[in-house]
Amino acid sequence: MREYYIAGNWKMNKTAAESREFAEQLADALEEASVKLMIAPPFTALESVSSIVQGTNIILGAQNMCHETSGAFTGEVSADMLLDLDVTAVILGHSERRTIYGETDELINQKVRLALTKGLEPVFCIGETLDEREAGRVEDVVRTQVTKGLAGVSEDQLKQVTIAYEPVWAIGTGKTATPDDANAVHAFVRSLIRELYSDAAAQAVQIQYGGSVKPDNVRELMAQEDIDGALVGGASLKLEDFKKIALFKK
Repeated sequence: MREYYIAGNWKMNKTAAESREFAEQLADALEEASVKLMIAPPFTALESVSSIVQGTNIILGAQNMCHETSGAFTGEVSADMLLDLDVTAVILGHSERRTIYGETDELINQKVRLALTKGLEPVFCIGETLDEREAGRVEDVVRTQVTKGLAGVSEDQLKQVTIAYEPVWAIGTGKTATPDDANAVHAFVRSLIRELYSDAAAQAVQIQYGGSVKPDNVRELMAQEDIDGALVGGASLKLEDFKKIALFKK
C-alpha cells in the first residue's frame, strides 16, 4: 500500500521569524503523524526552519529552483543552495509558476531532471485550467504535461518523484474537484505512468491532490483509491487546519 504524503506549500507568506515559530508549533503538533510530511516555506525562511525540523518527522521542501546549477540567473536559487540548507524536496511546475511566470513543460522537465541528479525529491505539479476542463481537454492537457515533464526520467529515478494533480481552477478559490472527479484524473495519470514505464511503477508512484484541501474534505479525498496525499496551500498556514489534515483518519 502506498504511503500518504501531506505537504504544505506556504507560498509567499511568513517572515523568517514567523516561519520558525510556526515550524516549532507544527513539529510539536504533528509528532504522532503516521504519514509522510513536508513543509515548503519561502526561500528566506528555509535556513530558520531547517534547524527546527531536523530530527523530526517533517522534511524540508522548497517551492521552486533554477534549471541551471549556477551562473547569471538573477533572482534564482540553485539546487546546491537548497541542499546546503538540508532541503530534501522541491515543488516544481506549480500552476502559479506555469500561469504567472510562463514556465513551459520543457523548462519544468529540466528542473525535474536536475533535481533528481542532485538528489532532491521533486513534487511535480500538473493540472488543467477551467477553460481546458470546460472544453473537455483535461486528459489531453495532463497527458502532455506528464509526458513532457517526465521526459528523460528513468523508472528508477521515478521512485523519487511525487506527482501532484492540482486543477488550476481549484487553487486558492475555495473550489475543490469532487473526490470522484479528482480520483478519475489520478487514475488517468497512473495509467499514463503504466504506459510510459511499467505496471510496477504505476502502482508505486505517489499522486497527491492539490486544490483547496481542507479539514472538512481531506478524509473523503484520501478515501479515493488513487489519491495518495495532498499538496496543501492556504490551510497549511493555519496550525489547527494543517494538523487536522495531517492527522486525518480514513
